[in-house]
Amino acid sequence: MQIGFIGTGSMGSILIEAFIQSGAVSPEQLVVTNRTARKAEQLAESYPGLQTTRSNREAAAGARILFLCVKPMEFKAVIDDIRDAVAPETVIVSITSPVQIRHLETLLPCKIAKVIPSITNYVLSGATLCIYGERMTDEDQARLELLLSHISAPIRIREEHTRVSSDITSCGPAFLAFFVQKFVEAAVAATGISETEATQLAAEMTLGTGRLLTTGGFTPATLQQRVSVPGGITAEGLRIMQKELCGVFDDLIRTTHAKYDEDVEKVKARFFGP
Repeated sequence: MQIGFIGTGSMGSILIEAFIQSGAVSPEQLVVTNRTARKAEQLAESYPGLQTTRSNREAAAGARILFLCVKPMEFKAVIDDIRDAVAPETVIVSITSPVQIRHLETLLPCKIAKVIPSITNYVLSGATLCIYGERMTDEDQARLELLLSHISAPIRIREEHTRVSSDITSCGPAFLAFFVQKFVEAAVAATGISETEATQLAAEMTLGTGRLLTTGGFTPATLQQRVSVPGGITAEGLRIMQKELCGVFDDLIRTTHAKYDEDVEKVKARFFGP
């Protein structure tokens, strides 16, 4: 099965490398292109057998699955390039959240899916969010999820929940990393522990907590209850966080949704005019 990639930027290259390193595909199955050709050529140098092209049409032609890994405002030009090169059975996978499936189905004659990956896929972990258009059959969905299962846990969501789900799975690693960074900085400033040691401790804690919340059978609430003793140190820490942080997350969700809504309207205008 030939798989095409248009766009080898940060997330496109993560997906390509993760698919190859996990054994989900061989380099020979991939045809990739990028606006800056050198980026695609570097992937081919790292993974002999991977094919590159300077044409979006060539990347699309013959691909059973075609990943579009470009910025929202670049989508219209790519669609114009590939519209006549894709077959009805081609599965086009957008990884760009503001681009709506219904709009792609209007502009393209093939099957449409939207997948929101995460940087965690680079280490063959985390989730990928899966949303399917009306033309996608059960077999199409199963084939795509089998591919994604090599690098992640594929989770189906409704398109109206794209933003909030992506906040958690895709933006979440950056938000969590910020929390860890500030935790480490405070520890270093208050006690003199080295940044390297504090970071190692925090990283191992984060990894273990993730396992407790996935395979360990805990929920966020039950994990807090298990660790915290009334009147103890953890309880005091949680009290401070409850007081200081809760409003931050409300603001975060409002802000990301406002930006998402703005981006959706911009993309729609680029596709169909104001």
